Amino acid sequence: MADQRDFFIRRLHSLLGVVPIGIFLVQHLFINHLAVYGEETFNTAAGFMHELPFVLLIETLVIYLPILFHAVLGIYIVLTSKYSTRRYGFFRNWMFAFQRFTGIFLVIFIAWHVWETRVQVGLGNVDVNYSLMEGILTSTPMFIFYLLGVISAVFHFANGLWSFLVTWGITQTPKSQRISTYVCLIVFLAVSYLGVRSLLTFAYGV
Repeated sequence: MADQRDFFIRRLHSLLGVVPIGIFLVQHLFINHLAVYGEETFNTAAGFMHELPFVLLIETLVIYLPILFHAVLGIYIVLTSKYSTRRYGFFRNWMFAFQRFTGIFLVIFIAWHVWETRVQVGLGNVDVNYSLMEGILTSTPMFIFYLLGVISAVFHFANGLWSFLVTWGITQTPKSQRISTYVCLIVFLAVSYLGVRSLLTFAYGV
């Protein structure tokens, strides 16, 4: 029973990291990247997302609850997992270590990001728009914090995608896992570009 429970927990944790959390991350960074094309373009896209019907319910069911559940499961896995150097080797053990580190950091970053762009905004009846993000990111410490947060989130997703493919039996052979490593690296670089580019635009107007 314990093995079955552990199997189910790992499958659920892996699935949530890709669907819906990973999909939301890519969508969120894509919307942010629209800032590169001008303040009006970003504000239009952000306003459209904010005005969706039942937006709070959708965010709660599709974003907040899955992230909270994924974080709790992640902490459980961190406390109970031991990686095998014989099975995975030096590189994958480092990836696992970075996955744990970024996961812990993201709990802090996401909590702050939600507080800053959702809770405080809601209490102050302020729109989530270009000016809001510009005001946050023109502070050098906050820019660095957000830069680390975005890169950590994208790494956690891309590396988690590799694990997802293994966990769900999609990549079982050493060759397929090597190929998926390169695919996930491309995902990391591409999605990181979206996130970092938007941060630079908000902070420095470039």
